[in-house]
Amino acid sequence: MSPTPSTVIPIHPASNTADTGTGRRRPGFTPKGRQVNDAARARVAALCDGLEARADLLIEHLHRLNDAEGALRRGQLAALAERLRLSQVEVFEVASFYHHFRIVDDADAVPAITVRVCNSLSCALAGADALLADTQRALAGRPVAVEAAPCIGLCHGAPAACVGQHRLAQATPQILVDAVDRGQVHAQPLPAPTPGRWTQLQRLLAGEVTADSVLAELKASNLRGLGGAGFPAWRKWETVRAQPGPRMGVVNIDEGEVGTFKDAAVLAEGIPQVLEGVLIAAEVVGLEHVWLYLRDEYHDARALLHAELDRLQADLAPLRARFPQWQPPRIELRRGAGAYICGEESALIESIEGRRGLPRLKPPIVAVHGVFGRPTLAHNLETLWWVPAIVEHGGAWLAGQGRRGRSGWRRFSVSGRVARPGVHLAPAGITLRELIDEHCGGMAPGHTLKAYLPGGASGGILPAALADVPLDFDTLAEHGAFVGSMAVVVLGHTDSVRDAALNLMRFFEHESCGQCTPCRAGTTRAVELMQAPVWDVDVLAELSAVMRDASICGLGQAAPNPMDSVLRFFPAEAGLSGSVA
Repeated sequence: MSPTPSTVIPIHPASNTADTGTGRRRPGFTPKGRQVNDAARARVAALCDGLEARADLLIEHLHRLNDAEGALRRGQLAALAERLRLSQVEVFEVASFYHHFRIVDDADAVPAITVRVCNSLSCALAGADALLADTQRALAGRPVAVEAAPCIGLCHGAPAACVGQHRLAQATPQILVDAVDRGQVHAQPLPAPTPGRWTQLQRLLAGEVTADSVLAELKASNLRGLGGAGFPAWRKWETVRAQPGPRMGVVNIDEGEVGTFKDAAVLAEGIPQVLEGVLIAAEVVGLEHVWLYLRDEYHDARALLHAELDRLQADLAPLRARFPQWQPPRIELRRGAGAYICGEESALIESIEGRRGLPRLKPPIVAVHGVFGRPTLAHNLETLWWVPAIVEHGGAWLAGQGRRGRSGWRRFSVSGRVARPGVHLAPAGITLRELIDEHCGGMAPGHTLKAYLPGGASGGILPAALADVPLDFDTLAEHGAFVGSMAVVVLGHTDSVRDAALNLMRFFEHESCGQCTPCRAGTTRAVELMQAPVWDVDVLAELSAVMRDASICGLGQAAPNPMDSVLRFFPAEAGLSGSVA
């Protein structure tokens, strides 16, 4: 007995009805999903004019809409999905992932401007909670959103805030109200062209130095990645160079670690040197395409980068005429959208490809399988800033710097209870005590050293008794800490280390991408447990072990460090007696 054939009801797109097989059409049939109206379609087309309709440019499209409208309207998101030939869920999941995008219904009113008051550790020490509350009262009743925000990279100017896209240091309620009234803050002026631009690149293109000799000098310099991991730079170059082409490059300028602001200083003083490092790396390794990924809080730096990239394009014509065999890489600037997790290189690459910044499982490493599945050289911009100097002076010159057997120079972002916070260039291997005394003008008046963070939120918290340990890669592991991106936050004798650790864990809870349970649930559970008068050592130890062993990326793996530091060095502040080994 043959099965009964199923009935197929043909769809007639032109009439937007369904034929029921009886000659009558069922009225009211419409395609599934939010329908795109002509007004939204026209608005999106106008705002995104000149921007290629590519899926990997989704975040750039979202910025266009968010900047113009003050939010992302649902109808326009549907129109954007149509423009980019993506499903609406693909657009919505990306739009809802990043903190700087606000999704609203089409008819909703949106704030005229958003004020973000940083409440991360350095700013918290400087009174961020009071600043937030006072500013909310001062702007009450006005169409202005005032909200707390994680670190904005202005820790040396604490308390700090963003008014729209502009950062303000030493903020007060009146300063923020005045900035809202002005509507804008003047951007940094573009510096004059640097003399001797592209000198080391031209030596490489002319054959005065070879790609192999540059790689050898890089190895001799002992230059390590300065974004936090400290991986030898030359090894990355060799690994990517050995892979089949095409090869890609990524410059990570998405520093979001609490206490870190050195990349902003590099951008302010040396964008041409960074770009020359990019071009040298591209020539040696064979990179065809390079993305510069910049954190969204650095609005003024973004303007400087755009201007310097335009200058570079103007400089390329005579360079290519002189070296016709040279094929410079295509360089694109991408704008982050407020996600600390995108500082992790694989999450950053996901964002570059137009998706949520979710870290990838490893292996494979990005040097083998990176942007769009191609071998990718990923570096922090400070690492590349050193490359032209290494080509000019030789690797032994840089390796000869440092103290206590360490090699090179380090830019330390120093904030907290010091007289002169800021970015300080100091020899590798310097101690915290030396850094404070020689570069920071000593402790701030009225404060004595109690504790310090050697490597930002994830680097742990060490007591004053360990202020003479060298600050560098591999020197702090035995104390349960690491130097990371050299973000040093100094705590004084009146500060609570317990409260500092809780502030940092709340940061991790806020910034967890949510992909893996150990990090997503672990940070939330840790915040709950750390608010108890007496910490539950056994539960916290178990939680720490699970997060370290099972989290996908470094955020979840390192998040327990501040908590564990309190238990190890400051047990009394956790309501305990004696040290917890």
